[in-house]
Amino acid sequence: MDVPLAHLDRPFDYLVPAELAELAGAGTRVRVRFAGQLVDGWILERAELSGHDGRLSYLERLVSAEPVLSPEIARLARAVADRYAGNLSDVLRLAVPPRHARVERETGPAPSTHPPAPPPEEGAGAAAGAGWPSYPAGPGYLRALAEGRAPRAVWSALPGEDWAVRFAEVIEATVRAGRGAVAVVGDARDLDRLDAALTGLLGAGRHVALSAALGPARRYRAFLAASRGRVPVVIGTRAAMFAPVTDLGLVAIWDDGDDLHAEPRAPYPHAREVLLTRAQLGDAAVLVGGYARTAESRLLVETGWAREIVADRSTLRSRTPRITPTGDDPQLARDPAAASARLPSLAWEAARAALQADAPVLVQVPRRGYLPAVACAECRTPARCPHCAGPLALRSAGAAPTCRWCARVAAGYACPECGGRRFRAAVVGARRTAEELGRAFPDVPVRTSGREEVLATVPGEAGLVIATPGAEPVAEGGYGAVLLLDSWALLTRADLRAGEEALRRWLAAAALARPGAVGGRVVVVADGALAPVQALLRWDPGWFADRELAERRELGFPPAARMASLTGMAAAVADLVEAARLPPAAELLGPVPAPEGQERMLVRVPRSQAAALAAALHEAAAVRTARKAGPPVRIQVDPHDIF
Repeated sequence: MDVPLAHLDRPFDYLVPAELAELAGAGTRVRVRFAGQLVDGWILERAELSGHDGRLSYLERLVSAEPVLSPEIARLARAVADRYAGNLSDVLRLAVPPRHARVERETGPAPSTHPPAPPPEEGAGAAAGAGWPSYPAGPGYLRALAEGRAPRAVWSALPGEDWAVRFAEVIEATVRAGRGAVAVVGDARDLDRLDAALTGLLGAGRHVALSAALGPARRYRAFLAASRGRVPVVIGTRAAMFAPVTDLGLVAIWDDGDDLHAEPRAPYPHAREVLLTRAQLGDAAVLVGGYARTAESRLLVETGWAREIVADRSTLRSRTPRITPTGDDPQLARDPAAASARLPSLAWEAARAALQADAPVLVQVPRRGYLPAVACAECRTPARCPHCAGPLALRSAGAAPTCRWCARVAAGYACPECGGRRFRAAVVGARRTAEELGRAFPDVPVRTSGREEVLATVPGEAGLVIATPGAEPVAEGGYGAVLLLDSWALLTRADLRAGEEALRRWLAAAALARPGAVGGRVVVVADGALAPVQALLRWDPGWFADRELAERRELGFPPAARMASLTGMAAAVADLVEAARLPPAAELLGPVPAPEGQERMLVRVPRSQAAALAAALHEAAAVRTARKAGPPVRIQVDPHDIF
């Protein structure tokens, strides 16, 4: 039932009226009376007898005879709820989109099996999997899929790799073996790339794209196409991780370190973990791909659960751009135009050389906006809102300072320390950078790609592209130079994953550059001795993931240990901890202050006691909801952001 209370997180028995006996099958939606109210529910299974001794009530009505909850997804949802100390009803809300009656009526019944895969076009057979021979283990992985086996791999993509085509090739091999596939990407732009690659390889009508941004009708139509067995492949953002594909043979995820894969709704599952659980339950193949590598995917390789697919060093050297670190202010170019653009001499020279060669230049800036943070020009005290103490920002050159928290305009701002009224930039955003570079290179077109408008592609000719991380467009033929500015903004984040995230962002941008042999250059404005910078210089994400995993193991952080975050009012958190029968090895860390007057407690256990921790927290939550103890406590197991 759709009653998100922990103490009611179990199946309930109901009688099926005779007139609904043929239609009310497993997986259908129903309405039932519970505690005097009509609530939504699902039929999980039909049985002749009930183990309940008391009197049973009848179903009130059948909402739809469409079986949208398959046994496989029901079992997966229960496993995900147990892993994340959540309720089954919350997981089912993520797994099955809301019903759209008109869409149900407009489509016909499901075919009994997948339609056969179309034969390859002339000459296509030799080209199948054309990019995988660049990786010694690649052809073997593709061959195992074609034979219907379930290989598991972590793939480190080469610079310049068309990852969407590589994903399409492994999906095609799975489909030709008669099985289905689910592939999850981080955002709509990546989804469009994979959609185009799959259409080119499989043909139209062989897959659907599923994302929460589609709208109710389109999303439910795509969901039904998979549920009814009309398509063997579902791709999408994290909304696709529960897609009901028949005879699932492959689950794949691109860039598993992207925080967009972390579901912000209870019980807060991560798409990677859901797909790995699904593969384990259904004996499906796994492909975790990306330019970077997370500590979690490294652990899969270290434990032997998955094998790595990497290129040899000679192939890597031939595909990698020339990458150089440089300092910041001490190495600013003497050229006045370069100094006004805040570019170190090395970055300035790389950009100028690429533009002279009629090649585009990508500039990655960690912050969007104009000046997202300002300080007093006289004493350099950070400028804060007089009303809420939030950071003040400038949205354009002539704009009055505005608070980023409460949006109030601080037109008459005066520094509380020295009384100064002039500002200096504390953090420079993408739009200000574009303005500065436009003055430095007056005859070169400047494009920006960020939150307001994300570009998919740009021409392969001279031009400047200023992009925030994750919004870098693909340039035809690759960029002549990639400049990674303001690296401190990524490296100094108060986050366990700061170094991992910085490297992931840098590799994603650097992968768009041309190979060094044809003039491709990457300049990162950072200290070359830092571990993430070293991994970038050597293009060795595996080495950094090894180091990161070792450090987290020593410190006792995920994925080397299992950790739960408990957030709520102080009394509620203390009540939950007191009610929980925690495993013997559990450690309590905190509490520490959290937003809105709340506090946060961390509970850490060894990985061997992960299931016991989740069960104990869910049981404690059930005790509190049964006695109506409020306010609630948010339980997150292995949250993406621990600090």
